[in-house]
Amino acid sequence: MSDVLRLVDVDVVRGGVPIVSHLSWDVGEGERWTVLGPNGAGKTTLLALAATLIHPTRGTVEILDEQLGRTDVFELRPRIGLASAALAERIPPHEMVNDVVVTAAYAVTGRWRERYEGGDHARATRLLEQLGVGGFGHRTFGTLSEGERKRVQVARALMTDPELLLLDEPAAGLDLGGREDLVRRLGDIAVDPDAPTTVLVTHHLEEIPVGFTHAMLLKAGTCIASGPIDQVLTSDLVSTTFGVDVDVERRDDRWSARAR
Repeated sequence: MSDVLRLVDVDVVRGGVPIVSHLSWDVGEGERWTVLGPNGAGKTTLLALAATLIHPTRGTVEILDEQLGRTDVFELRPRIGLASAALAERIPPHEMVNDVVVTAAYAVTGRWRERYEGGDHARATRLLEQLGVGGFGHRTFGTLSEGERKRVQVARALMTDPELLLLDEPAAGLDLGGREDLVRRLGDIAVDPDAPTTVLVTHHLEEIPVGFTHAMLLKAGTCIASGPIDQVLTSDLVSTTFGVDVDVERRDDRWSARAR
């Protein structure tokens, strides 16, 4: 199995402050990873590296057999699907939902002079239906609820049939019903053998969809544990990561944690 994403002894330093320290990580083809940790752990920074949005201060980052600093990231980005709050903030509120999705083909936000084929719009429509927002294509992004925006972002991330899918807290801010529906749909994607290699960042074990195979625990920019999900998401390791004693439970391939 080849590596889709490989980090070797990576540091990210901003303003003299280490955000990620001495991090090494291998993500193999077909794996479904979740990355968990408290606020300030470095999760979003890690995803920004994987999305080619930033470069490491030190160390090596290889994505889809290309090394950051030695490749044209603008050619690499269409091979990577990304859904994140930072990306959502760059989407013009007046943008039509269908255009929000199709513009992923050029890795841009905001429709300008690009040209798209009928098949592009048909794929966008299918993805919106798959994520539970079918029929929203002619609404503007700014009129959507938070849950609807999250679904549109995931559809956009899948638009280019990416080789690597990156999801930064896709269920954050959703109510219970919205969270559970989105997590179920993400689980349907995860168990599809043709789905892309996936990395999902979250604060909460309850937001891990069915079908995820691996986990990494981050704390203060360092890796506490990394590997097969059932070996990493233990009560002791999760307690160490979040600084509170918790009991971790797995039921029907869904995870939860409660304070002792």
